[in-house]
Amino acid sequence: MADEVNRRDFLGSLGVTVGAALSASAAALPIAGMAHAQEKPKGNIPDTPFKIGHMTFFTGAAAVLGEPMYKGQLLAAEEINAQGGFLGKRKIEILKADENAGTDANVKELRRLKLSEKIDFFCGITSSGNTPALGPVAEDLKVLTIFVDGCTDFLFDKAVPNPHYVFRTTNIQSADGVTTALAIVQTWPKAKRIAHIHPDYSYGRNAFDHIKIVMKKMMPQTEIVSEGWPKLGTTDFSSHITKAIASKPDLVVSSVWGGDYVAMYKQGLRYGMFQKAKFATTLALGVAPHALGKDHPEGVIAGVHSNYHFTYPGGDKWPYNKTFVERYHKRFSEYPNFQTEGAYTPTYMLKAAIQKPNGLVGGWPEDDAVIAMLEGMMIAGPAGYLYIRPDNHQGYKDALIGFSKNTDEYPFPILDPARIITIPIRSITAPPGWPKGEPTSTYTWIDKTWPTAKA
Repeated sequence: MADEVNRRDFLGSLGVTVGAALSASAAALPIAGMAHAQEKPKGNIPDTPFKIGHMTFFTGAAAVLGEPMYKGQLLAAEEINAQGGFLGKRKIEILKADENAGTDANVKELRRLKLSEKIDFFCGITSSGNTPALGPVAEDLKVLTIFVDGCTDFLFDKAVPNPHYVFRTTNIQSADGVTTALAIVQTWPKAKRIAHIHPDYSYGRNAFDHIKIVMKKMMPQTEIVSEGWPKLGTTDFSSHITKAIASKPDLVVSSVWGGDYVAMYKQGLRYGMFQKAKFATTLALGVAPHALGKDHPEGVIAGVHSNYHFTYPGGDKWPYNKTFVERYHKRFSEYPNFQTEGAYTPTYMLKAAIQKPNGLVGGWPEDDAVIAMLEGMMIAGPAGYLYIRPDNHQGYKDALIGFSKNTDEYPFPILDPARIITIPIRSITAPPGWPKGEPTSTYTWIDKTWPTAKA
């Protein structure tokens, strides 16, 4: 049992826990969505609209992530506008752009939004294939940008290694694979034969790499018996499912997401995949909650992109989430997903970053003053505490994952309230100052610093 003891001890040292609760003490921090009167702004404030360019998927299979993202920012904008807008005078106007147009078209659209529409702020983006292309353009155009997702480590490791205008608030992509892998280690540490099904682009490759390095360290007895690499937007997963089943795995791991995931799990049901092996995924419950049916298998490790699920933190421990979910449901007659919260909270982060310099020197703040406020900012949002590291402009919040469960309360599966796993984000990401690595800094940090459990 030495390997189990060592493994459990190491998980404990990382802070991997079931059902850890937040303290609702955030009085000294900006709080996303808290209704309170704005202080009277100092100096002259223009009354022209504050234009936000919001780009995400409004069409295609990824719209089950994109539409909730847009609605999250829309809700925040409506709440802020009800108080007169930023600094009580500049009402938010959102200009929509469809990410489904493709990377080249997205780059052209960002240029058009800034140069022709004169946007003040750019936000959104779902795909990891887009942020590395858009980030350098945003820097070149000098447009203040907060990416909600597009979480690839590559963005700040290589594409924009010294960001000024560009920020991102989703947990970094490597955390997704590591979180899922640690949930596997904690739950099924004796698994040996693992089959993988991942989308064949940067997100899937990143998830595969980071799951694999954690398995190498924590479950060295494992072997990869099958790999499936469906193209993004695939509707027929039968060949990948049958290949995985034929390899007789103990466990199938997947990072397929959005509408693709909905198609895959429904086809997996027909092939009996969930009866023939354990199943773990980085993004099962990341879609709009209503996109999943009661037929979704229970007891699978159901990732939410390491970010947020609307049932956690519970309202008894974290009222900011409870009131957010209530307001969102009242406005849109649905429940939010991690992208919803991911766009809602940065809008309030921007509000706080605008208000503070106005209180100090008056007038409408220059972008550099807003940027200085965003760097190192921490805000209390529905998901908990979100922190922006000043050195790399990357957002960090504690990671979350759990197990799918059907309940009488909702017409779709949720995270099993008794089995939600939380991990301090500092435990699963490369620390400040760690050298850039391949394929990511987090990968090399785990490879070089984590112990290996005895097989």
